[in-house]
Amino acid sequence: METIATSVPTRHGPVTCHARGVGPPIVLLHANPGDHRDWDAVLPDLARDHRVIAVDWPGYGASPPPEPPGSASAMMYAEVLIDLIDALDLAPAILVGNSVGGYAAVRCAVERPDRVAGLVLVDSGGFTAPSWTSRAFCWLLGHERVTRAIAVPFARRYLRRRNDDVAAILARTDEVARDPARVAVDAGLWRSFGDPRHDLRTAAAAVRARSLLVWGRHDPVLRADRDGQTAARAIPGAELVVLDTGHMPFAEDPGAFLAAVRPFLAGTAAAPA
Repeated sequence: METIATSVPTRHGPVTCHARGVGPPIVLLHANPGDHRDWDAVLPDLARDHRVIAVDWPGYGASPPPEPPGSASAMMYAEVLIDLIDALDLAPAILVGNSVGGYAAVRCAVERPDRVAGLVLVDSGGFTAPSWTSRAFCWLLGHERVTRAIAVPFARRYLRRRNDDVAAILARTDEVARDPARVAVDAGLWRSFGDPRHDLRTAAAAVRARSLLVWGRHDPVLRADRDGQTAARAIPGAELVVLDTGHMPFAEDPGAFLAAVRPFLAGTAAAPA
């Protein structure tokens, strides 16, 4: 099955999307850092009966960084996603977002409810209660020197399980740490996580799409027993599934991830418009 790459204009510059399959649309939104290949372990299965669109956020994969690269933010990515689904004129899509991708998906569901049929939020950002510790952590990683130095050790910490897909993600993280523009993007995003606009705990009450939360039990930063439970309370009707993984369940345990997500996809497709 052929994958087609397309450059889509947005208010923050062109963004590359990688589409595969035919059927109801699913949009895959990766974490920071990362790119569309982070979803390789599950994309072929999803593309058997869906049109799957894997996005490269600005500054990652085949998408150029914003100008300047350090201006990247979670809020910018949410605007990029809104522009992207409008430009592609998607029928109501299921947005599958990991970390900052989850944050952008929730913002899109609130601002473009007619475009979003469902949300699958995977260890999503936006649900951490602000504290001195969380603000200090985001401030520290918002410095490029720190981001560059700890990118790979940090990824090794939050990816609990090891397989070929995880090894490939770690190798790409090392590549990002060697690219000054991408390091600047990474640091800019970390700074934005301390911005009050990154807090979804109140805004998420406006989500009307069916929502599934998939969380890794061993995620050391966005914890299932804290952020996952907060998200489940904040989003009306959301279901929370906790898997025996770290921050990226779809790469660490693809079979368990698909087993959790497949019934949701079928139910969303069958739900009345």
